[in-house]
Amino acid sequence: MAILKVIEVLSNGKTSWEDATNNAVMEASKTVKDIRSVFVENMNCTVKDGKVDEYRVNVKITFSVYN
Repeated sequence: MAILKVIEVLSNGKTSWEDATNNAVMEASKTVKDIRSVFVENMNCTVKDGKVDEYRVNVKITFSVYN
């Protein structure tokens, strides 16, 4: 039986929501091992001078604690 844990991470990216999601996974993987999945819960962006400036995501990252 596997035991999984979920953490919530907020992240941003300059080019897309995919970029922001990849940034979240890369940062989390520095300290969290055995990441299994990512659920993008919320997406938004900031606007500057009439253009999208930054993409933001709120993700839930699932990882194995015990396998």
